[in-house]
Amino acid sequence: MHIEFRHLRTIKAIHEEGGLARAADRLHITQSALSHQIKGLEEQVGMDLFVRRSKPMKLSPAGQRLLRLAEQVLPQVAALEEEFRAMQQGKTGRLHIAIECHACFEWLLPVLERFRVAWPDVDVDIRPGLQFEALPALLREEVDLVISSDPEDLAGVDFTPLFDYEPVFVASADHPLAAKPFIEAEDFAGELLITYPVERSRLDVFTMLLKPAGVEPRAIRQVELSAVILLLVASNRGVTVLPDWVVREQRSNASYVTRPLTETGLTRRLYAATRVEDTTKPFMAHVMKLARSEPVKLQRKG
Repeated sequence: MHIEFRHLRTIKAIHEEGGLARAADRLHITQSALSHQIKGLEEQVGMDLFVRRSKPMKLSPAGQRLLRLAEQVLPQVAALEEEFRAMQQGKTGRLHIAIECHACFEWLLPVLERFRVAWPDVDVDIRPGLQFEALPALLREEVDLVISSDPEDLAGVDFTPLFDYEPVFVASADHPLAAKPFIEAEDFAGELLITYPVERSRLDVFTMLLKPAGVEPRAIRQVELSAVILLLVASNRGVTVLPDWVVREQRSNASYVTRPLTETGLTRRLYAATRVEDTTKPFMAHVMKLARSEPVKLQRKG
């Protein structure tokens, strides 16, 4: 037996309209075509689906079974069709994000809160990209967007610039280096450097300053949270280097000083890596627009 969606729609329409003529109008087919469809379906089932001489037309016990199936299946089909239409229009989808930047939570969470309000039907999740290889995961479609400062030439992947930021030196106002207008690599040689618990290759202070200069800090202490790092720095337990958006509130805090790295300062750029076919999706374009604006607002505070 081969039952199609149109058969279920036919059974439901005849039951609700009470006759062939009105059901045919509802289904936008001729009454003759509807009668032919019913005859073919009854031949498949091997029994009558309607009590023929009743007005309005009534379903037989076999027809009632098909009606129950139609009432169960057709709403699910309609919901799926609506979901597909929404996907085609870019109203729904999946946005699983991997972050290769430990401090990015500082600005990304407000971005996602604004995004959630605008796109309530998009499934959002965050996976710290530091725990796995984020770009290969993007290619495997395990994640949909990677926040990275290290663009690569990968087939099928777009790297869209988001914004530039400045890694800045942070120390206690009582620290001897607070008197300097800018900080050089050699200044770290006698210092305890407080960093996030990630590889050196993911820390700007090493990749952009210390490694090129061949300088090693006196010691390194790894701390998970930005707030705790700043607390330790305020207590003169060490110094740190953080993105300028993280220390936005410290510019007016008498316990801290922030200084540029090198006389001219250092600049880093963050990118949004997406699969090429996803880059222009409306919700993807919107989250990248929000991602560009939020850090700028944070940098201007203080």
